[in-house]
Amino acid sequence: MKNSAISYKRHRFPQQIIAHSVWLYFRFPLSLRLVEELLLERGVVVSYETIRRWVRNSGRLTRRKSVAGRRRSGTSGAWTRWRIVCDAG
Repeated sequence: MKNSAISYKRHRFPQQIIAHSVWLYFRFPLSLRLVEELLLERGVVVSYETIRRWVRNSGRLTRRKSVAGRRRSGTSGAWTRWRIVCDAG
């Protein structure tokens, strides 16, 4: 299997700005327009459509990498089963 990395070729903005805007969109419950406003406060003029394209193109790979890197907790889900039993009765 080929290890694919995010390519930032032919982008107008630096890699850090693209990665930060995609991170903001996925990390916090923000709309594309709110991410646009946050970047505008920092002096970066970019449209929400551009952010949408960044999220669509590089967001999938970023999310796959972050989910794959997480470790599962050692719990067996006993709390969830207990809660379901107690809520049902």
